[in-house]
Amino acid sequence: MSDQTSGEEVFFVTSAHSLAQLPAALYPEIAFAGRSNVGKSSLINKLINRHGLVKVSATPGKTRSLNYFLVGERYYLVDLPGYGFARVPKDIQQQWRRLIESYLESRPTLKCVVVILDVRHQLKEKDRELVGWLREKNIPCLPVYTKADKLSRNEQYKNAALLDAGLGFAAADRILFSAKSGQGRDSLRSALDQFLR
Repeated sequence: MSDQTSGEEVFFVTSAHSLAQLPAALYPEIAFAGRSNVGKSSLINKLINRHGLVKVSATPGKTRSLNYFLVGERYYLVDLPGYGFARVPKDIQQQWRRLIESYLESRPTLKCVVVILDVRHQLKEKDRELVGWLREKNIPCLPVYTKADKLSRNEQYKNAALLDAGLGFAAADRILFSAKSGQGRDSLRSALDQFLR
C-alpha cells in the first residue's frame, strides 16, 4: 500500500448483507471494525486519498452491510458495520454480529482486521471483547486510535498508553491516527503492507 495508493484506482464493489453476497475471494482483504461513530469511514477515505468515496455520516449505525472497495485490482478494503450503537434494535444488532463473526471466521483471504478506537475515550467493553475474540480465533488485528488531532501530544500518548494497557498491546503494535491532519497515515499504510505481503 505504498504511496502509489493515491494513484491507484479505488472503486466500490458491493454491499453484502449476507455471506452469500460476498464477492469471490480473489484478492487479499483488510477489514475495518470499530464502534459506531469512531471515524471508520473518514479513516478509510484518508488512507486511500479519496474524499467521500466511503460515505461519512453523522448518524451512527449508518453502515449496515459489509462494504467492499477494490484497490488497484490488488486487494479489498472491507468496511464492517459499526458495533455498540444503542438505537439500533437488538435483533438487528444480533444480525450484524452474526454476519461479522461469520465473515471474520470463514473468509480465507482476510489478512488483518483494523480495530478502530477513539483515543479520546476510555476503553469500552465491546472493544476489549472484539480484540479478545480476534486473538482467540488467531485473526491478526491492528489497533488504530483515531481523532488524535483533538488532543495535545501529551494527552494522545497518555490516553493511548491506557488503551494499550487495557488491550494488551505494546505502543509499537498500534497507530495513532488523524483523518484531519493525516497523522499516522503513512505508518498505517506501511503496517497494512506487511499484512498484504
